[in-house]
Amino acid sequence: MTMDALTRRRFLLASGVTAGAALAAGAGGMGIAHLLRTAGQDPSAARSKKLVLVTLYGGNDGLNTVIPYTDPAYHSARPELAYDAAKVLHLDDALGLNPVMRGMKQLWDEKRLAVVLGVGYPRPDRSHFRSMDIWQTASPAEPVTTGWVGRWLDGTKAAPEAAVSFEPVLPPVLAGQTRAGSCVSVGGLELPPGITADAVAALGRGEPGEPELQARAARAYGDLLHVERLVRGAERHQSPSPDNAGEEVLTTGPGSRSVLETQLALVARCVEAAVPTRVYSVSLDGFDTHAMERAGHESLLTRLDRALSAFVARMARTEAGRQVTVVVYSEFGRRVRANASQGTDHGTAGPVFVLGPTVAGGFHGEQPSLTDLDDGDLKATTDFRDVFGTVLASVLDADPDRYVGSGYRTKPLPLLTAD
Repeated sequence: MTMDALTRRRFLLASGVTAGAALAAGAGGMGIAHLLRTAGQDPSAARSKKLVLVTLYGGNDGLNTVIPYTDPAYHSARPELAYDAAKVLHLDDALGLNPVMRGMKQLWDEKRLAVVLGVGYPRPDRSHFRSMDIWQTASPAEPVTTGWVGRWLDGTKAAPEAAVSFEPVLPPVLAGQTRAGSCVSVGGLELPPGITADAVAALGRGEPGEPELQARAARAYGDLLHVERLVRGAERHQSPSPDNAGEEVLTTGPGSRSVLETQLALVARCVEAAVPTRVYSVSLDGFDTHAMERAGHESLLTRLDRALSAFVARMARTEAGRQVTVVVYSEFGRRVRANASQGTDHGTAGPVFVLGPTVAGGFHGEQPSLTDLDDGDLKATTDFRDVFGTVLASVLDADPDRYVGSGYRTKPLPLLTAD
């Protein structure tokens, strides 16, 4: 006597095979196989502009990312953390990138990197949760239940695959009132002892006449195996050529690359397959650098630099990829003065990166003063809604006034070149 399909599913759930299945079967969940099946359904998908949001969770230290290396106030406020001018990757005669960000420096030299300076919001909040909520909902004045991309999904009556997160849970930015983006797990499949891939594959085979939700859960198990194959097979093995000589080979998979690289590799796979997704959300965690910041922050920036530079290089090779714009942000910067633990505490404004083939490279906005401070923190010189409003208009062809906050009118920034 064989175990029926439903009992087998319950058995594997109890055994711990739940990572992507529960997510894919739940609200806002979508399997990668389903997402890739949408490829080719919209002939214009390869030509449509696309936005990739990269969230740096924890509060990135903007002053040690885009470094005011000639400012005496920078060196006096954080003598143990400040970088010598000779080590900084100079962008101009006042500002430069952290020494580990060599890939981003190359993108700057190629005019494919824009740095928006001093980005923040009025009356800053130093809580991780509240500040990230503000950035993702574009509502500094009061809490709201929808994200600015989610409101765009509502307004355009978009399909679930129009916005996709490759993060463990659906971020608030993709949640609307009547619509929501989809969340696709990239964790791969980790089988407990005694459970084989064949057993999981059996759960992906539907049973005649079963309810739709049960069938959807079954498909999710099949998607788990598909995710595993995609993650392990997202490698780009290319022989050196005049066009890509010196480029880092993009290899992703468990134990080989960072989570962000894996997420961006799957974004690239979807873009190249011409799925109709217009917005992707990915993330990198760990930026809450209260103690012994220098080494940990450099490690994080190395991962960020490697992932972004490889992704932008890959996107430049195809027509679909050349329609991609990347925006990198964090919920706040850090305080100007270092703390007693050789780290930095929660601050306010920081830089935002915008990358891609159609980006108007260079600085945008004004670097905040390190001496004219608000209780020890930087005063924002650019409202974050100006950045998001600009990409809404330029990338998503949407009216920014409709989606970035009640009563707020954005000032367009020249972040992207004309078509």
